[in-house]
Amino acid sequence: MLTLIPLPAFEDNYIWVWHDAERALAVDPGDPAVLSAYLDRRGLALAAVLVTHHHRDHTGGNIWLRQRHNCAIYAPDNPRIPAVSHVVRGGDSVAIPELGLAFEVLATPGHTLDHVAYLGSGHLFCGDTLFGCGCGKLFEGDAATMAASLDKLCALPPATRVCCAHEYTLSNIDFAKTIDGENPALLERERVDRASRAQNRPTLPSTLALERATNPFLRFHDADMRAFAARELGRADPSPAAVFGAIRAAKDRWDG
Repeated sequence: MLTLIPLPAFEDNYIWVWHDAERALAVDPGDPAVLSAYLDRRGLALAAVLVTHHHRDHTGGNIWLRQRHNCAIYAPDNPRIPAVSHVVRGGDSVAIPELGLAFEVLATPGHTLDHVAYLGSGHLFCGDTLFGCGCGKLFEGDAATMAASLDKLCALPPATRVCCAHEYTLSNIDFAKTIDGENPALLERERVDRASRAQNRPTLPSTLALERATNPFLRFHDADMRAFAARELGRADPSPAAVFGAIRAAKDRWDG
């Protein structure tokens, strides 16, 4: 029997740890001390690491973890990612036989150009591409690139469990309400997620169905989001990529 937990790290990161009684898989372990303490408390060996992109808060544990655990490290092809044992690209498959797990690698550029996500056993480890009620900033890709990546994720089964790399949900909900405040699914999500955080419980994983109903960054094909973008851009009938770009620009302004 496998257990999946979001292990808090830094200010708001999650290291996802999937384990049985003996071995573990970790996703985006930026802080090796936090992960190692968890593994040591439970007597777990680290079988493998999955990395979604090159940012340091996702890769900072690679060297230490590989030296200590001799574990496989799967990551996109980027020289800024250290200690990689297996380079992955969209369309690849990753098998972790020690845990009976297998993943499909999805190319999801936008936040960074090297970004990938891992889909397996009904779970999506999406790094900084998709957040609870949000999405990653466009540090390297453009709006059209990110919109295409989010469309790819939207096509997955609604029951897919969304395992994001940061606890940003409540802040993202606050923004979403400024442009989608009459959405009853969003207001109900706020009630549930605020109660979770008040008890120091994570808001994640969510489901793709919930994200599609409440996350404005996945709703850029919907009429109300198109209307918002038309007002923002001052033109009728903007393209889906332009709608997404208008929502992302509004969020960037809201963030200050």
